Amino acid sequence: MADKLRIVHCFRSPVGGIFRHVRDLAEAQVAAGHSVGIVCDSTTGGEYEERLFGRMKAMLALGIHRTPMQRHVGLGDLASASRTYGIIKELRPDVLHGHGAKGGAYARLFGSLLRVSRSRVARLYSPHGGSLHYDESTFTGKLFFALERSMAHFTDCLLFVSDYERRTYRRKVGEAPIPNALIYNGLRAAEFDPVPEKPGMVDLLYIGMMRDLKGPDIFIDALALAGTRLGRPLGAVMVGDGDNLPRYRAQVRRLGLDGNVRFLPPMPARDAFALGALVVVPSRAEALPYVVLETLAAGKPMIATAVGGIPEIFGADSPALIRPDPLQLADKIAEALADPAAYRKLMPDRADLEARFGADVMAAEIEKAYFAALAK
Repeated sequence: MADKLRIVHCFRSPVGGIFRHVRDLAEAQVAAGHSVGIVCDSTTGGEYEERLFGRMKAMLALGIHRTPMQRHVGLGDLASASRTYGIIKELRPDVLHGHGAKGGAYARLFGSLLRVSRSRVARLYSPHGGSLHYDESTFTGKLFFALERSMAHFTDCLLFVSDYERRTYRRKVGEAPIPNALIYNGLRAAEFDPVPEKPGMVDLLYIGMMRDLKGPDIFIDALALAGTRLGRPLGAVMVGDGDNLPRYRAQVRRLGLDGNVRFLPPMPARDAFALGALVVVPSRAEALPYVVLETLAAGKPMIATAVGGIPEIFGADSPALIRPDPLQLADKIAEALADPAAYRKLMPDRADLEARFGADVMAAEIEKAYFAALAK
């Protein structure tokens, strides 16, 4: 049928929020009758991600295709790009949707190459933060933003997950000369059911990638300081994986917190929520993190940094938001744990969140963008 599309999502690392976003989109698009496939890196992700791929495999008519993709630009990109282009060409997409910096570059370049021999392929790009996190005053930042400006000519539509991300693009790259839309990340209806508290929960929970951008080091420093403020040792669980995990383990040992912090591998967010009473998101930079939406939808109290699109979820003046600073985080942890009932009242209304951040709304708006891009 003319209204049924062949959609390929291209991204580098199948972990974290981008992978979650693609999984939700793919599920909704398959339910709408489209044929969907995924092309991503084969060197990242672990057992948890392999299980997620296993669950998706049967529903994706265009399959799951994994090939090595390095994060940074280098000579290895030539071989990687050639392999990826070959895969995408075989899939014959109507829509090529790139996510993140590397996925966005591949989707737009390869979509443009496909147009040489085929007239019907839409090229869409969702930054998800990506290269927008770079400082525009540095050489690297200037290089990436110059590339982004040039890549706009090979893009049919830009999709932003937060107004912050859209404003950052305008400031660092410039006004987009192509159609663009703000479409918030969304959750499934079942994710707005509360996660009940269980006996044996520790005080604090960190769930996310183990890299400095997400602030695990800030969390660990604040854990030690907050324990001093409250006059008792605090217990914490840190869920996630990443290249910097050994450094965070060493930081815990250095601060004498070995008996207070437990590291666990990635798991579904709602399973992790049962492990800790107060969720902390100490990120230095974000676009619109799923973990914040998931936490609030599950009825969990949380502390988050006022970075990226997070204030768009909480409200800019929310007292639950802090700077990515260990001292400020420690003060907020001490406040929240001293009177949990009072702190819980600071969380946004869940009914309002469900109306604004539903997966059905997200998928429908993105489908509109696909058809609009194809109509051009």
